[in-house]
Amino acid sequence: MTALVGLMLGGGLLLVLSPGLWPRGEGRGIRPPQLASVRERLVQAGLHRVSPAVVVVVSALLGVVGFAVVLALTGVVVVATAAGILAATGPALAIGWRARTRRQATRVVWPDLVDQLVSSVRAGSSLPDAMVGLAGVGPDLTRSAFAELAFTYRTTGNFALALDELKARLADPVADRIVETVRMSREVGGTELTTVLRNLSGYLRQEAAIRSEVLARQSWVVNAARLGVAAPWVVLLLLATRPEAAAAYNSPAGVVLIVSGLLVSVIAYRVMIRLGRMPEERRWFA
Repeated sequence: MTALVGLMLGGGLLLVLSPGLWPRGEGRGIRPPQLASVRERLVQAGLHRVSPAVVVVVSALLGVVGFAVVLALTGVVVVATAAGILAATGPALAIGWRARTRRQATRVVWPDLVDQLVSSVRAGSSLPDAMVGLAGVGPDLTRSAFAELAFTYRTTGNFALALDELKARLADPVADRIVETVRMSREVGGTELTTVLRNLSGYLRQEAAIRSEVLARQSWVVNAARLGVAAPWVVLLLLATRPEAAAAYNSPAGVVLIVSGLLVSVIAYRVMIRLGRMPEERRWFA
């Protein structure tokens, strides 16, 4: 058992150090679309300064620590392996939860931001000045992004570049539509910008109201399903601390039982999440 723990620990450390020992070559590693998706999820979670490599390293370390701790407490290898896998997925789950929470929060403030932009344009401000002004009078959740836009525009004088960086910083489909509307109005001109933005603001308010009502009604169902998936594993972990139960779970039949239960739990959880989650709008202008 000691040798097995040593091998697992050594393998985990080797995986952590592998990016430095064997740099990614041509055609290997994470594909660019996947890497872009990971970076976009980090930006949506407000972790734009965190690289995907850091997430991988932290996940590996948590997996090794979770495996070692549960193995020391229970002595059941298969339970410790399941705990290590769960601990390794913890950062990804936390990032996904934070990204969804921030998107729900920003979905509420987009109509107010559009209204402030319309007010600035109708007051006679130019489009760049109206966008820059949102760094001071816009919603708190978006002020830092528009402050970056103001800095880029003042240092480079390139409004198109500032808009591209704003889209990358916000990583939100609603922000993409607002930015592209502003870009088109600036490049081709026209007098319908305020009308389009006001219609967009009304649509966003209606969508936010409908989503909040649906989420409120289904949240208790989703939470009950999560509790139903987690409860058997908490009981299993408590039972595995007893020597006779640990011996039974270390047998071939016990391993098959735990692995089968793990597969069923994962499949049921993913199906529950997929059925209970509302569809998210895609970024067509990314």
